[in-house]
Amino acid sequence: MVHGHSFLHVVASLLILGLSVTTKKDSVTVKNNSGVKPAGQCGAWVKEAEGGLFTSPNYPNKYPPNTECVYILEAPPRQCIDLHFEDNYSIESSWECKFDNIEVRDGPFGFSPMLGRYCGQHSPPDIRSSGRYLWIKFVTDGELEGVGFSATYNFTAGMCFLVLLFITVLLLVSSPFLHRFQMTTNIP
Repeated sequence: MVHGHSFLHVVASLLILGLSVTTKKDSVTVKNNSGVKPAGQCGAWVKEAEGGLFTSPNYPNKYPPNTECVYILEAPPRQCIDLHFEDNYSIESSWECKFDNIEVRDGPFGFSPMLGRYCGQHSPPDIRSSGRYLWIKFVTDGELEGVGFSATYNFTAGMCFLVLLFITVLLLVSSPFLHRFQMTTNIP
């Protein structure tokens, strides 16, 4: 049973806990996670504690034709993922990136909300997940190839979770159920 004052104490404690979490951005050790065994395959489920790096196959040489690689990045609990593509970036240009492209989704699945589909000679903007997963698919057709991409990522204990927590608290406080509960139990 949550009383009016106890409820506020729980909410305040959760907010303080969320604000007190720090990041370890300054001590990121870069690791290349694009090498998957057996050799010749690409993509990986990446769960490195300190962040890291992954690349398209053969980077910085031309990537192979007819390739599909899926990379899933997983951050520790209560952290978001910051993704940065390096400047040495080249993926075959096309209208709406229909041929070769890199697709980034906000979650662990191919049906998670799409954050963008990218190709061309200019690296994508920096991307921050709303939760602890990013799903990234690199696809090539049988025609033109480029050098591909190199991407670094790190984790941020961030606003993504504080905003979610704040919205949850607002929904709870404004919930008709909570008001009915307070009225029926005579909580001041």
